[in-house]
Amino acid sequence: MSGSSEAKGGVILPFLLVTLIWSSTWIVIRDQLGAVPPSWSVCYRFLLGAAGMALFAMIRRVPLRLPPAGIAFAGALGVAQFVLNFNFVYRAEHYLTSGVVATVYALLLIPNTILAWIAFRQPVSRAFILGSLVAIAGIMLLLLREYRAAPVSADAVLVGIALSVAGLLSASSANVMQGMQIARRLPMAAVLTWGMLIGSAVDAAYAWATVGPPVIEWRAGYLFGIAWLGIAGSVVTFPLYFQLIQRVGPGRAAYSSVLIPVIAMLISTVFEDYRWSTLSAAGAVLAVAGMVIALRAKTA
Repeated sequence: MSGSSEAKGGVILPFLLVTLIWSSTWIVIRDQLGAVPPSWSVCYRFLLGAAGMALFAMIRRVPLRLPPAGIAFAGALGVAQFVLNFNFVYRAEHYLTSGVVATVYALLLIPNTILAWIAFRQPVSRAFILGSLVAIAGIMLLLLREYRAAPVSADAVLVGIALSVAGLLSASSANVMQGMQIARRLPMAAVLTWGMLIGSAVDAAYAWATVGPPVIEWRAGYLFGIAWLGIAGSVVTFPLYFQLIQRVGPGRAAYSSVLIPVIAMLISTVFEDYRWSTLSAAGAVLAVAGMVIALRAKTA
């Protein structure tokens, strides 16, 4: 009985922590847009994240040395997760509100589940499919409401959604990579340290080539945002999230992305005067109900 409780605690507590922290990052990312080009902001975030992960690894006495295959894997993971994903996200928020982008990312469970089935033949239960469909219906209602309320042109909304979907697919690829055997053999702290370091180097190279030398904003809010995104939003959450992927699979781990836009909108209600409608409330209820149905399904 105690073993079952520990197993549940090893999933539920990280799930809640990841969900709550990542729910807050969307509004912080929004504040990062301004004087500093997005690629440099992404670079700073993961350069700080790499330093934080290296310190975490040293405290835990996790060796940072990886074999060549491990470095290559960490590099591929870093490009997918810490370069493509977040460069698309930051640019999407130029066109859309943080709530809309978070809503698109709530669909992460779809490519995660499909890619996990293709790559690992990971079985999917009927209850999981039912819960996913209910959650997707809720997310589509949230997205419809946000689309109608967006204070930009229809073309800009479509560009923002396209960028969000591109980032979504990049994130999903990185998620499923964590289910590979090589990811299970390598120390996660070392993989993430190298992934963030390589990713920040690629971010820097891309930023310098496209927008010129580094730009920094010394505003307290910007610096705090970098610290929050780099430490809480990266060092704390990515190890927990990838551990969830290895325990419960990419599909179920992605259910944090279903709750995140709902909580992000609650945060927006407090800080951005977000106005709830019947449509958004119904979408939030369906999203949470679908998550509950899917998570109650037995692990295959």
